[in-house]
Formats: sequence, C-alpha cells, structure tokens
Amino acid sequence: MMASSPAAASSISAWVKPKSCHPCNSSSGLSSALDLGSRSFHKPTCRPNINCSLHTPSVLHFPKHTSSSPTGVSTVKTTTLPKEKPDFSSSVSTQWNFFQSAAAMALDAVENALVAREARHPLPKTADPTVQIAGNFAPVPEQPVRHSLTVDGRIPDCIQGVYTRNGANPLHEPVAGHHLFDGDGMVHAVRFKDGEASYACRFTETQRLVQERELGRPVFPKAIGELHGHSGIARLLLFYARGLFGLVDQSQGTGVANAGLVYFNRRLLAMSEDDLPYHIRVNPSGDLETVERYDFDGQLRSTMIAHPKVDPVSGEMFALSYDVVQKPYLKYFRFSPNGDKSPDVEIPLAEPTMMHDFAITERFVVVPDQQVVFKLQEMITGGSPVVYDKNKTSRFGVLDKNATDVSGMRWIDAPDCFCFHLWNAWEEPQTDEVVVIGSCMTPADSIFNECDDGLKSVLSEIRLNLNTGKSTRRPILPESEQVNLEAGMVNRNSLGRKTQFAYLALAEPWPKVSGFAKVDLSTGKVRKFIYGEQRYGGEPLFLPRDPNSDREDDGYILVFVHDEKTWKSELQIVNAMNLQLEASVKLPSRVPYGFHGTFISSKELEKQA
Repeated sequence: MMASSPAAASSISAWVKPKSCHPCNSSSGLSSALDLGSRSFHKPTCRPNINCSLHTPSVLHFPKHTSSSPTGVSTVKTTTLPKEKPDFSSSVSTQWNFFQSAAAMALDAVENALVAREARHPLPKTADPTVQIAGNFAPVPEQPVRHSLTVDGRIPDCIQGVYTRNGANPLHEPVAGHHLFDGDGMVHAVRFKDGEASYACRFTETQRLVQERELGRPVFPKAIGELHGHSGIARLLLFYARGLFGLVDQSQGTGVANAGLVYFNRRLLAMSEDDLPYHIRVNPSGDLETVERYDFDGQLRSTMIAHPKVDPVSGEMFALSYDVVQKPYLKYFRFSPNGDKSPDVEIPLAEPTMMHDFAITERFVVVPDQQVVFKLQEMITGGSPVVYDKNKTSRFGVLDKNATDVSGMRWIDAPDCFCFHLWNAWEEPQTDEVVVIGSCMTPADSIFNECDDGLKSVLSEIRLNLNTGKSTRRPILPESEQVNLEAGMVNRNSLGRKTQFAYLALAEPWPKVSGFAKVDLSTGKVRKFIYGEQRYGGEPLFLPRDPNSDREDDGYILVFVHDEKTWKSELQIVNAMNLQLEASVKLPSRVPYGFHGTFISSKELEKQA
C-alpha cells in the first residue's frame, strides 16, 4: 500500500465539478434546510460543489484521439459520464423528527465553522487530497461487467477464474484532509474463461459507504487524513453527536474495506483493519456484489487485519485484531477450513501498535511489535495519533499456531526494524531459527506523517534465534542494486515454507510502481520487468500454473498497468519463469493504482457461498 507524493500533484486529476447532486432552490428558505450539501446537512445557498466519484469520468485528462469517420471527417472520442445515483436526501430528511432536524442544522453549522477554520491552514502532504488522490490515484465510477475484451497475445489455457484487486476509491470529494488509505473500498475484477476476458469494478457496500451515499456527502471521520490535533477531536465529537441523535449509525462498523482480499471458506472477503470483513460474491456474469458485513456466523466480534494468512497445507486461516483504544490491544485467532473460529488469544502490549501484517510458518505465527504506535493523547497537543516511538525497541513475537494462551510466546528484539509488510517466514531447525522476509521501511512513519527524508523500503532477511533470543538482519539485495520493493508475494502454495523467489513491486519513483522484481531470496539476484515509459502498475500477483509443478516459479504474474500518456489501463500476464509478456487485456476504463489482490479459480467460483 502506498500514498501519493508531491510530484503527483503536478498532474492534478481533480474532481469533475458537476451540478449539485441534490437540487436546491435558494428561495426555498427553511423548506430546504435539511437538503444535503457537500459540506453540510443544511444548505442555505445552491453551490455546485458536490463532487463524487459517481460523476468522475472513467478517464481523466483523456487525450483527444481522432479517428476517421465514413465521411472522412475527423471525430473525437468522448467519455460518457455515468448516470447519477437517485437523490436520497429527501428520503433521509423526511425520516428525521423535529429534534433530529434541529440537531442536524446545529451540528452542521459547527462543522462549517470547523471546515472554514481548517481552510486557513495548509494541509501536510500526507493529508492533502490534491497530492494523495492526484493523477491515477484519483477515483473512478463503478463499471458494470464488460465482456469479450480485446486481448493482445494469448491468455494461457490454465488461467480460468477471476483476478480481483482491492483499492481506495473515495465516493465523495474530501471536504478536509484525506489520505490515500481513507478512500472507500472498490474491487476490480477480470474474469477469464476459455481464452476470453471480462472486466467489472464495484464499490464494496460498507455500512459507511451506504450511509454516506444516502446523505450525499462524507460524514464518517477519516482515520488518517482528518484525525489530527484539535480539529480531529472536534470531528470525532461531531460524529458521535450525530450518532447520538440518530443521524448516522456507527453500530454496524465504520470501516472502508479497501486494503486486502482473501478467498476463504467459499467466500471472497474484502478487508481493512478497522472493521469486520465484507463478503463479496462474483456473479456468473463476472460482475460483483456485496453480500454482507461478515462475522463468520456470529463468531467474530472484533476487527480483523487486512492480511490474514491461509496455510496452503492445513487450509486454516490465521488472523490478528488490534484495538487502539482499550485493552487487550492485540488478539490472535484462527479459523478451521470450514470457518470455525478458535477462542481469542490475548497478546499483552504496553500500548496500541500499528499491526498491518504478520507471518506464519509451519508451526508458528510471527507477530511484529514495532515502533509505529497509536497515542491518542497526542491529538490534545495538536499532533497526530500515529507516532514513531524512538524510545521503543521493535521486536517479533513467536507463538505456536495452536496456542490457547501466550505463556509460550517468545519475544525477540529487532532494533530499528519496521516492516509494513512481511512476505514470508519459515523455520530452519538446524539453527533453531525462524527466518522472516519483509521490506523494512525508513522513516517508519513516513507513510502517515510528513517528513523531509525520502522513504526507503529495503527487502530484508530477519533471523530470529529461538535458542539465544537474538536477531540478525541483512538486506537481501546488494547495495549496488538496492531499490524500493513494496507490495507483492511469494508462491502462496509455499507460504510458511522456505521459498526461493519473491515477486515485488518496484516502487520507483516512489510512490509509483515502474515494474516488478523477481528476487532470489538466497542469492539476492534480481530480475526486473519494466512496464515502459510513463507506464506504472501495482502489486504483482503470482498465479501458479500447476500446484503440482516441481518448479516454484512455474506460473504467471498478473498486474494492472496504467499508461499515463494515453490514459488507458490494461491487465498484463507475464511468464514468471522467463519474464516474457504473454498477454495484455485491454480494459474499458481506467484502473487507479491500488492495493492487494487475489485469484479465485473457476472451480472455487462454482462453490461460492
């Protein structure tokens, strides 16, 4: 997962400025007091300032392509804007009683004053929407399924199923601070069947998105972009006040489900670590629909991080849940292959800690307790609640996968180590070590807080000696070939076992991805696949050709690539053994740079819940 940079702002893709989503009449007085505007519930004047991805054309700054018509006259291809959603404001407001209407107006006036105050101060780059969602980080509208897409080359016969990738796609234009990670979840799907491909993208219908779509504006606080300092506290108080008066309902979750995807127990789950997962179904046509906010039939009562791990041998899924407010700050649990959840194992931590990812081996779970922590009290003094704690020593906890308590957990210090993602881990019994492969970031909090130092993400091997309680860490790539490597995977059929290769995004120039690297984890040898001039992509997904193959790299890399010259996107299929392009699927609309994905085979699709 990556955030945009100042350089991206130069290609501002800005939001289309359409007419107001909700018609108003400036002479209607109190009759329009509950009409919902882009910044407020009460809209005394009609300003065409509501901007949402529903109105964003599927390509932005699309260059004018000309083609000859039958009459020989040059014509310009245009992009049709999607139809607007129905006006929900009247249906929402008519459900409010007098006290709710009065409360909405009063709270709205407070928020308007807050927004006006914030507008007098420049936003940090990590919360500036003109930086964070510029260029191809900008949102797109939903795309119903489109079949029989143009394919250059030949789709390998073994690729039968659907590739899905998650990403942040804000429904509404931000009214204040916004970080890339704050956007609403949207899943992009390419379905493969008998050598042909289809494409669709849909919002994950989170409780948050459904309510904000009905209200016509963003009202839920944005965890990274808005919750800073005193204004962040004010936004939290406004939100809870609206909940108290029944104007919004936070009881069914506030998450965006924009980060991870996993297929488990016949369900595709979309996840972000601030909520329960959401069950997404792939229809026979290749289209997507949100089924429900999924609690595993009442078993899951807490949030779940966006990177659960499915053991390729046992079929079990392992996960963590962290809390930034109250103890226990961290819990570990697992699910049997048929979805039965184990009891929570509470892992005691001194303070709430950013816990985006973890790793598994054949016998253990490996839990990072690193230096990026949550200190909500920092907001009182005007700071960010996400803090790099220089006085804390990073460490890894090693716990038996079947543990019922933490009595056997071993903590091993790994100073100055912050891995946002861990790609794999395995055991080496001959040395009594657990080997962890991850990308170590410096500065550790640069994704969340503005800093002057350039971000580095160094692919590293971390060895945890269970006998001595000591750790070692080394960069896998030689210094002469050091590049930022972020977002990727190993062959998932070997997850938790020793692997030779990792396939990782070349995050150069940060935060864009100019290609991917196939890295030999034992020798440090790197082979690169570059997308081309002004062409950038995202996370490479490794899809095994045959699970019974003797070669670990016998498979294909699937990755979305966007051409910033033509403003067109495609899905590339690359042979993982020789890094030769096998096929390119031309997509009917732009695919923004996003986060993580997975592949669901045609046999798995037939068995969906």
